[in-house]
Formats: sequence, C-alpha cells, structure tokens
Amino acid sequence: MSHSRAPILRAALATTAVSAMVMMTGCVAGEGQPAAGGGDPDSLEGQTLNIDFATYNPLSLIIKEQGWLEDAGLDVTWVQSQGSNTANEALRAEAIDVGSTAGSAALLARANGSQIKVIDVYSQPEWSALVVPEGSSITSVDDLEGAQVAATRGTDPYFFLLQTLDEAGLTADDIVVQNLQHADGWAALQNGSVDAWAGLDPIMAGAEEEGAELIYRNVDFNSYGFLNATESFIEERPAVAQAVVDAYESARAWAVENPEETAQILADVAGLDSSIASRVIEERSNLDVDPVPGQAQLDVLERIGPVFVELGDVQTQEQVDEALDTLIDDSFVTQADPSRFG
Repeated sequence: MSHSRAPILRAALATTAVSAMVMMTGCVAGEGQPAAGGGDPDSLEGQTLNIDFATYNPLSLIIKEQGWLEDAGLDVTWVQSQGSNTANEALRAEAIDVGSTAGSAALLARANGSQIKVIDVYSQPEWSALVVPEGSSITSVDDLEGAQVAATRGTDPYFFLLQTLDEAGLTADDIVVQNLQHADGWAALQNGSVDAWAGLDPIMAGAEEEGAELIYRNVDFNSYGFLNATESFIEERPAVAQAVVDAYESARAWAVENPEETAQILADVAGLDSSIASRVIEERSNLDVDPVPGQAQLDVLERIGPVFVELGDVQTQEQVDEALDTLIDDSFVTQADPSRFG
C-alpha cells in the first residue's frame, strides 16, 4: 500500500514543552545513589523520580492521587502527557524517567533510536475510533475520500487511521491529515475545520456525550498501553524502577476492586462527567490485563511496524525488527509486589 510521507518524531529537544519539562526536572547531584548518610542501597528515601500522568492512563492517575511513591520517600515530579508523542519527546529528552504511551508509539520511538524499554503493560484499551460530528454525511470509512481528518501523528489514533484506510482500500493520499493534538482535533471537529477526527479517550467519550458519532471501531487496531522507562533510569536506579512497577500493579488491583472510584478520579482530572468517565473505565479500558509485556503485544506491533517504513517514519525494516527484539524489559513486572502499596 502507498501512504503520504508523514514526518517522523524528531527535534524533541527543540520543543517548548520538553524544554520546559527539562527546566522543571533539573539535575540533582548524586541522583540514583542512596540517600545522604549511606544506608540501605535499595532505600528510596531522598531519591528522585520524574514520571508522567495521563488521562489515557488511569493507573497513573490512581498512583498520583494516592501519593504512594511520595509516601515511600521518593521526591516525585509529575509531568502530564497530553499524548504518546509528548511522552516520547519527554523520554527522549530525559525530562521524565518513566512515561506512558501506546505500544505503537513506543515502537516508533525505539526504532528511531530512543533508548527506552517497556517495563509494564498498563491497559488493553479500545481508546481510538473514527469520529464525525452529529448528522455528518460521512457514515463510513469509504466516505472519507477527500476529507480533512484530524489526527495526532506518532500516536495510536494516527496509526488506527492508517490501518483503517488500508482495510478500506484507501491511503493517506486519499485524505488530508491535519496534525493536531488530541484535544485540538476534537475542537476542530466541533468548529467544522475538519470533517473527521481520529479520536482518543477520554476526550472521545466526552465527544460522544455531545452527539459525535463513531463511524468505525476496531479493537484490533488499538495497540496496548505501555509504561516505558529510559535505559539510563533502569540501569542507575533499579530500586526506584521496581517501586514504580509495584505501584502500577497495586493501582491495577485497586482499580479492579474500585471501578467507580477509578472513574471518579478520571472524571476529576479530565474534567468529565462521571457517566462519561465510567464509560471509559468500564467499557473501553481493560485494566485487568496481563501486565507482563510479551508476544501478545509484539504480535500487534509486528502488523504496525511495516507502516512506519512505508511512510518514511523509520528508514528500514531492520530498524523496526531490532526495536521489536530490544523493546521489552519484563524483569521488574515479573517480580512485582502488588501488595506493596495501597
């Protein structure tokens, strides 16, 4: 299949958002070492952690709200990711140590040289679909030919769009992609500057509540939610990395036991009605998924990888294959202790 030449994720260090994160993160003398005065090398007291939270990652919201990592003695800086692309930019710039992305975005970043590893699977979501305004003349994917479509390049909704077009016998050359951040895509759909939007929850669930229509859904075109860490962080502060994964597994158990409270936390952070947040959590987010990254996730990414090469987002299939071979580090999640927090 032939697609338009979409630009790759690049120049992350030059972006204003990442520069701001770098300034906020700063440098800490002795980072990764035991707290002053020696003691247990596995102690978390006084160690730093720069980690993201995102409305598309409910477990991150639970951990932040509960304050578990801070209670364990860590000096935590929380940075909000607006999408997988911004999380990847921050990881590449080392403005954060741990960030949450879609699996497709993690593979793209790794294939293009970002030194990240997947250390946990936080969800198996159906977080993307194709969205049109209420009463639109576009009722199927075939109707998208010639349309203006909003999508955030480098994120799962963008790759969802490409796979959907291919299935319908179309290519990115048959539409005009407007590269907009997720919230801006919904705003553009509302004001009529685009005809369709490759949406992302929870924004998409809110759009449905306001009358927007999902014209195409396919859970198989959604990649898993990946928790990624920089290799330097994993190597230099393994005790902190283990604490993060333990907190994620504690949050998973908490979310499964407390779906209503989980939805309310999402509603509060994202500014959503409780009913919309409940739809995201209970209908379109499988949080009770096997957290160990492995073949199930690689099977999905192997379908997406060749698209990167066709688009020119990655130069060679060899880079994709190498990324697939080196992306996963399951050493922390396989020994995770969900009872550590909560």
